[in-house]
Amino acid sequence: MAITDTEIQSVKQRFGIIGTSPLLNNAVSVAIQVAPTDMSVLITGESGSGKESFSKIIHHLSARKHGQFIAINCGSIPEGTIDSELFGHEKGSFTGAHEARKGYFEVTSGGTIFLDEIGEMPLGTQARLLRVLENGEFIKVGSSKVQKTDVRVVAATNVNLMRNVEEGKFREDLYYRLSTVPIYVPPLRERGRDMELLFRKFATDFSEKYKVKPIALTDDAKDVLLKYRFPGNIRQLKNLVEQISVLSTDNKEITAEILQRYLPRENSLPALIKNTYSSDKDGLSERDILYKVLFDMKKDVNELKKLVLETYSGMGKAGQLIKENPGLFEGLDEQTADHHHTPDPVVLNLQSLPSSSTDELEDVHDITHETEDDSLSIEKKEKELIIRALRKNNNKRKYAARDLGISERTLYRKIKQYDLEE
Repeated sequence: MAITDTEIQSVKQRFGIIGTSPLLNNAVSVAIQVAPTDMSVLITGESGSGKESFSKIIHHLSARKHGQFIAINCGSIPEGTIDSELFGHEKGSFTGAHEARKGYFEVTSGGTIFLDEIGEMPLGTQARLLRVLENGEFIKVGSSKVQKTDVRVVAATNVNLMRNVEEGKFREDLYYRLSTVPIYVPPLRERGRDMELLFRKFATDFSEKYKVKPIALTDDAKDVLLKYRFPGNIRQLKNLVEQISVLSTDNKEITAEILQRYLPRENSLPALIKNTYSSDKDGLSERDILYKVLFDMKKDVNELKKLVLETYSGMGKAGQLIKENPGLFEGLDEQTADHHHTPDPVVLNLQSLPSSSTDELEDVHDITHETEDDSLSIEKKEKELIIRALRKNNNKRKYAARDLGISERTLYRKIKQYDLEE
């Protein structure tokens, strides 16, 4: 069944979706086509790109539109309680279970459940979910009685689930069961002129909200806007427009210079280097990002070593000894390395010189101990990044986790691991 442009435009207006890019229209078209069925849907896209809007399209255009719709963020529910939240529990089934409780799959029977950040779901819960999808059956925590439910599941993720499957973090059978129909929601930077449309829409909204004159972009500011990557997508753009609307009281015409003052430096945190849901094999995971940081540091150190080498090359005996003993700088020629491996530190290896030569190197000092002290572990760099993100977001963990490109649950675990709680 072909979906007309008129139908797509009507649905976008109904659900407040702004934009005309082909990728966006295709996503809306797929949502319209799959809505009348009971098929499971997997929505992929970066954080802040508007995935929940598509789950609402699917629910409200389906035969279940009169049933309940519940959106659940799997990453925000602690691992120890997620089974109880989803499937319910019996009285006394665990400490604190003072009474029986119905789970979301029971109370939403006949409706739709939207499972956001499905990649953060624990493996044990994944097995329970698979049973619901296969047979419509579940068992409450602390019970042995099998119960039935009639729920449609729409899932979403901002990570590459196939990579998680390969790493043993996500069940392969659940992945294929969920992704019967995939919908890709494009990031803002792939939507071209949609940025300008959204900017004007948000400017109008905040003008009415704060009773101020709406802001407008000059032509050079529009160019700056279109070139910015917006790692936080629509959510980040909306926050940006609100900030400018409130703070730019004197001048409502926003030039490129003014706009750049409000735009954060791109990739101020390494986690913003790449999107993590992409199927591109070069997508960076949390640990890969830390390896990349260390690899970049090594390149900087290598440049410094080269400079030192060139300087000493013109300094008589010291320069001659360095030229005759290339092993003096270990690792200097290792200019490329796989970012999946921790770079080895580059050190000044005085021990590699002949004993008769070391006496002549009066002006060269042994800095081996200094480089050892300066070497950084993965854990230390990770801790520094977390502290930096928390400070940037005034200890608001939700936003710090978003900047770091990890889930809130992962951030909570890291905070506890590094004893960063106040």
